[in-house]
Amino acid sequence: MSSTAIAPIDSAIVEVEDAMAVLFARAGATWRDYAACVHPELQPAGYKILSALVRLGPTTNGALAEMLATDKSVMSRQVRWLQDKGLVESRADAADGRIRVLAATPEARSRVECAHSSNTELFREQLRQWPQDDISRFAAMIGRLGA
Repeated sequence: MSSTAIAPIDSAIVEVEDAMAVLFARAGATWRDYAACVHPELQPAGYKILSALVRLGPTTNGALAEMLATDKSVMSRQVRWLQDKGLVESRADAADGRIRVLAATPEARSRVECAHSSNTELFREQLRQWPQDDISRFAAMIGRLGA
């Protein structure tokens, strides 16, 4: 392929990268806002862990670390903090007592759902302005990118 044939696609890719950088910056700000709604000292990484526990239900520290692509030491520190604040509890796995299972407390679930619901409606209102076909194509494209 000649360099002139590649240049337009490279330019389009740069546009996607720029748009994603803005989107990720906004997402980071949203994670900080969500975290602050749950607890004023909660870090965004801790919120990601807590919201994953709310969404998935009880799971192990290792499974969470893998799913969130988080270093195990970061995971351990955040989980310890969440436990100290009464937002996460740890118990022995029923099938294998050597394994610890983490679960969000009822208080944590309530706080996460409250933080999430207010911002979810704003997001949905933005997307409701789009044609349904655009939303479907966007979802498919994000899925392809994440595959």
